[in-house]
Amino acid sequence: MNKWVFFSGALAVVLGAFGAHALQPLLDEKLRHTYETAVQYHFYHTLALIFTVLYSKSHSPSLLRKAQYFFFTGLFLFCGSLYTMTLLYVTGFSGWRFLGMITPLGGLSFIIGWLLLFYFFLKSKHADNG
Repeated sequence: MNKWVFFSGALAVVLGAFGAHALQPLLDEKLRHTYETAVQYHFYHTLALIFTVLYSKSHSPSLLRKAQYFFFTGLFLFCGSLYTMTLLYVTGFSGWRFLGMITPLGGLSFIIGWLLLFYFFLKSKHADNG
C-alpha cells in the first residue's frame, strides 16, 4: 500500500492542475467548487496516509492500517465520485447526479479513518497526557 500513497499525491497534483487549466472554462461556479473540494480532500487525506505509513514503521500498525484502508476508500468514493460527476457533466452525460449518493459514503470512510487514528493515539503508550 505504501507506494500507492505517493501515487495518490502525484494524482492529486495532476487532477488539480487539470481542473485549474482544462476544466475551469467548462464548469459553472458550483461544479468548479465541487471539483476543487475533491482536490482539497484528496490532498488532505494523502497527507494523512503518508503520516500513517511513516508512523506505522515504528509503532503497532494494525489500527493505522485500518485507518489507511478507510482513507483510501474515502479517496475512491468521496473524491472519485466528485471527480467523476464533474467529468461526466463536461462530456454531456445527463445521468451524472446519481453519483452524489456515493459521496457521503466516502465522507463516512474519512470520518472512520480519523476516528481510528484518534483511538490509536488514545490507547497508545506514547500518547501524552493532554
